[in-house]
Amino acid sequence: MGKLKEKYLKQGIAEYSKRLSKFCKFQVVEVPDEKAPEKLSEAEMEGVKEREGERILAKIKEREYVFALAIEGKERDSEQFAKEIDSLATYGHSDITFVIGGSLGLSPAVMKRSNAQISFGKFTLPHQLMRLVLTEQVYRAYMINSGSPYHK
Repeated sequence: MGKLKEKYLKQGIAEYSKRLSKFCKFQVVEVPDEKAPEKLSEAEMEGVKEREGERILAKIKEREYVFALAIEGKERDSEQFAKEIDSLATYGHSDITFVIGGSLGLSPAVMKRSNAQISFGKFTLPHQLMRLVLTEQVYRAYMINSGSPYHK
């Protein structure tokens, strides 16, 4: 959700994307976020999440296995995450999609469409920074699964 503006984040994601290219077809799909004022009512916040959710869902194909990144999701360590990625590929889920919501989070419709929810802890991180963290963790998972010492 949203456009990546910071050069250092773009460079980090580009580096891990390049490294991932030897393991998989890795692609970042940006979806425009909803412009909204700072102060919103509860109903307005839900409306923003709903409109953003519609844009996200329009990009997800039926066959994709979807991880929604959400604070209330299940925490995993890097080895568990790597095992899960490996298991998904083994059981025919070769198209894996990770969804990072906007500043208000993900809509109920996106959460319902997800096959699993993943949390990177209770910290609140800007969604642009989360893109870099997630990209590195996906790379780390592939490195763990290949037996590389990168993870140590």
